[in-house]
Amino acid sequence: MDIFLITLGTILVIIGIIGSIVPIVPGPPITFSGLLLVHFTSEQPFTVEFLIIFGVLAVLSSFIDNVLPIYATKKFNGSKKGVWGSAIGLLIGLFFFPPFGIIVGPMLGAYVGEIIDGKTTDKAFKPALGSLIGFLTSIFLRLILSIVMAYFFFMEVIL
Repeated sequence: MDIFLITLGTILVIIGIIGSIVPIVPGPPITFSGLLLVHFTSEQPFTVEFLIIFGVLAVLSSFIDNVLPIYATKKFNGSKKGVWGSAIGLLIGLFFFPPFGIIVGPMLGAYVGEIIDGKTTDKAFKPALGSLIGFLTSIFLRLILSIVMAYFFFMEVIL
């Protein structure tokens, strides 16, 4: 049974790392699932505290992934309409044009929101760029978290 759990856990960790880069796949929660499977082997290598910390981080990463582009839009001098446009663009991109809509949707939504707010195309581009930077930052954070969890996973499996 241990070999089955380790094999399935390895597959989930690899999918989780890939999912950290692919917008629609929740990478860190999938990687965390691999950690959980290894924990249920006969050796139980992780403490409950360890699993709780990484479980919370995996859930938090999913939340941050959706909020960071909107937050970055605001930080790059986006108006309320630009922030709303980013949020609406995220939802439209998520449901109608996955996976690329998740990348482009918030950026286009912020841009359109800023244009509606009366900004020139040059001034509307800055908050839209902020949305893209927020999205790329969220990918980077997800990837780092998944790699850290993968490290602990493979250290326990190999050693």
